[in-house]
Amino acid sequence: MADKYQEILRTYWGYPDFRGIQRDIIESITSGKDTLGLMPTGGGKSITFQVPALSQEGVCIVVTPLIALMKDQVQHLKERGILAEAIYTGLSRSEIIKILENCIFGDIKFLYVSPERLASEIFQTKLRHIKVSFITVDEAHCISQWGYDFRPSYLEISKIREMKPEAPILALTATATPSVVDDIQQQLHFAQPNVYKMSFARKNLAYVVRETADKTQEMLHILKCTEGSAIVYVRSRKRTKEVALLLNQQNISATFYHAGLAPDVKDCRQKEWQADETRVMVATNAFGMGIDKPDVRMVIHIDCPDSLEAYFQEAGR
Repeated sequence: MADKYQEILRTYWGYPDFRGIQRDIIESITSGKDTLGLMPTGGGKSITFQVPALSQEGVCIVVTPLIALMKDQVQHLKERGILAEAIYTGLSRSEIIKILENCIFGDIKFLYVSPERLASEIFQTKLRHIKVSFITVDEAHCISQWGYDFRPSYLEISKIREMKPEAPILALTATATPSVVDDIQQQLHFAQPNVYKMSFARKNLAYVVRETADKTQEMLHILKCTEGSAIVYVRSRKRTKEVALLLNQQNISATFYHAGLAPDVKDCRQKEWQADETRVMVATNAFGMGIDKPDVRMVIHIDCPDSLEAYFQEAGR
């Protein structure tokens, strides 16, 4: 007989059962324990907080740095009849107040928040009156100064923790060294160590090193001989534009992406790529977290990544 977690999974997502460590994480967070889940890209991280949030009262606050991912997940939840909202840079004060008051007085189950918004006076004032089931920290490695993608805004999460000490923390990441794992738990003030780790072996991926005297020509050869969407990672913003221009000159549809672009430009380019209007995304490591595109056939690094952890995160797109 299916239990309440399986019933929620089947009702809203249509899956017969959980995969890997999903159930372990769900049972841990619903028992009130601070929990860290290490799961590879494609491991089903979202299920580990969406299912338990629907099984209990209160609002699940989800901290994530990606506006595009927030909008995408909120839309998917609403399509399933689940009330969800997101607060991010660009919303007006009145829009933010309306969302937060709906969390206090309405039936909203998920509130997605960018880490930068956690420090705002409006958010902190209203948060005191919101019944929070638990706090999910996505891309949790961003809170660690030992990690490859440290983001100072993530340090605000510990302040929210102090305001809602009764709400356990669920931290999720696809990439973390042992030192980062320890640091995440320390920064988030875990009551005690509690880590669940899924195998990071990806049987559907092949890692290949090509020795070549001309990386550009090798990249062109690979893209012309293989169908499907692709990501090409480079080390600098300038290179993203140069490589995208080169690909377009070779009749390979491409665009570029880096942290220096305006938010609406980044959002537009990501949507075009995900909708197959553009085949190749040439990007710095600013592009990658939260990307979910099933037909990505190639991830090409023509420049060396910052670290093995960064390579693993980027290659797993």
